[in-house]
This record gives sequence, structure tokens and C-alpha cells, in this order.
Amino acid sequence: MAQDNNSNSKDPMQILRVPIMVLLLCLALSGVVIVNVTIPKIKELSDAKSNYSQALNEYTDKEQKLKALKDANAAMTAAVNASAEGIEKELFKPLESGVDSESVIAAEFNEILALMTSNQIKTRSVKYDYAPKDDNFYKSAPDKFSVCKLDMEMIANYTNFKNFMKDLYKHDHYLDIAKVEIVPYKKNKNILLINFQMKLYAQRT
Repeated sequence: MAQDNNSNSKDPMQILRVPIMVLLLCLALSGVVIVNVTIPKIKELSDAKSNYSQALNEYTDKEQKLKALKDANAAMTAAVNASAEGIEKELFKPLESGVDSESVIAAEFNEILALMTSNQIKTRSVKYDYAPKDDNFYKSAPDKFSVCKLDMEMIANYTNFKNFMKDLYKHDHYLDIAKVEIVPYKKNKNILLINFQMKLYAQRT
């Protein structure tokens, strides 16, 4: 009988082996489930953070562009007022008589350059169009007036450009601001890239 009892007894480790294996299998499955659920959530959170940063940058960029447009609108309003009052302003007259159109306009342009320099406006390029055919002054009396259309690419901050426009408004001689296009510089939104078109007039003597 004692021999039979010993033969029927089981090793405790054998009894626990199956529950342990089941437990380990459950833990492994739980780990797989956690990984499959957590990794997409982490990626989703990362994508959401990236989208938020992108949206914030786009909002900031649009806010800066809106400010630039408002400043441009104020500048254009001043330009329109200047044009409306410009009829009462005198046309630029050179000190010497009999000079050619380029010399006449060069003297007038020097005054504009002085305003740009005093307001710390930097110029990237300037294109000259002497005697533009679509200008009414030139068409009416080309022998009496010198006209030059200037296309300029300028760099300035908001304050300096606003002050420059104010100085143009107060400028003694008649001029016409035809176009102002403003785009904030991508690397520094406080800096403006400006396409500026204006016409200078002088009375030939």
C-alpha cells in the first residue's frame, strides 16, 4: 500500500506547470494587445502634435500676411490721397534747362532715394521705363513733360515702410504710386519684401 501511494503522488511542479504556462501565454497575449494598441496611439498622438504645429505655423503666417495687407492698404490709402491732392502739387523742375529726360528724372529720383535712405529702405533692384506710352502726361505733351515708371524691389520692416509712405505723401512734387505688393519674408515675418511701382514726373524747361 505504501508503494502504491508513492506511485500515485504527483510532483507539485508538474501540477503548477499548466497554470504557469497558461499565465505566461496570457501575459504574452496581453503584451501583444498592448503593443498593437499603444503604438498606433503613440503615432496618432505624434501626428496630432505635428498637425498642431503645422496649423500653428500656418496661422502665424496668415496673421503676419494679414498685418502686411492692412499696412499695404493703409499705404495705398495714403497714396490715393496723395494722388487726389497731387494736382495742387508742383511738378519737379530741373535747375538747368535743356537737359534730357533721363537727367531730369535722375534729379527727381535722387529726392526719392533720399527718402528711402532716411527710412532705411533697402533696394534689391530698380527697373526704369522712360516715357511710358500709357501715361496721360506723356501722351498729352511729350515735349513738355518727362515721365519715368519705376519698378523697384525693396526690403524694409513695417515701421520703416509706413514712414516712407508718409514721407511720399508729404513729398513736395507730384508723383503717382501705381502698385504696392507686400509679402512677409518667410524666415523673418517682421521683414517685408515689397514690389513697388511708381511714376515720377518732371516739367521740361
